[in-house]
Amino acid sequence: MTAETSQTLDRGLRVLKLLADTDHGLTVTELSHKLGVNRTVVYRLLATLEQHALVRRDLGGRARVGLGVLGLGRQVHPLVREAAMPALRSLAEDIGATAHLTLVDGAEALAVAVVEPTWTDYHVAYRAGFRHPLERGAAGKAILSARQPMQPSDDTADTPGYTLTHGELEAGACGAAAPLLGVTGVEGSVGVVMLSDVVPERVGERVMHAAREVAEALR
Repeated sequence: MTAETSQTLDRGLRVLKLLADTDHGLTVTELSHKLGVNRTVVYRLLATLEQHALVRRDLGGRARVGLGVLGLGRQVHPLVREAAMPALRSLAEDIGATAHLTLVDGAEALAVAVVEPTWTDYHVAYRAGFRHPLERGAAGKAILSARQPMQPSDDTADTPGYTLTHGELEAGACGAAAPLLGVTGVEGSVGVVMLSDVVPERVGERVMHAAREVAEALR
């Protein structure tokens, strides 16, 4: 801690992080041990966080993250969308296909930003707010690929860093997407969707480049 920081706020944020990392909640005693403070301090922290609906306690007295965090979380999408737009515009214009930023929302992939090319005669209509299972479509599968542990291999072609799909979400449409990597607290992908039988070879590398640009903008 430095002179410019608040010890109480720091402890409150640490409580939220600890609770976010468990599915079963934590008792006051458990939080006391993890924070290295006495139970009285923990009680005060929890009482304050409860007033703002950021923490709730169940009948057994275990503290859990409260529904108030959802209100804070809803503000993340506009910020992420704004940061991603320059890279998405460049990608859409370069490839001549609809570009999108997709984030995880529970068990679904949610398109939070979409940019359509301005110079093509036709392109796939893909709207912000569109949802689909993570297991279908390039955007969701790219996200899932980033969850897999890296396997040692002498052949880097086995893991090109992007995902290609055809006809999984819309007949006649194919997609390419690459996961966002190295962005704390954000799980998503950047991709394009186009009306084509085959994704042109250069699209995979271009999508990976756009994903790196978005990740850099979010750091």
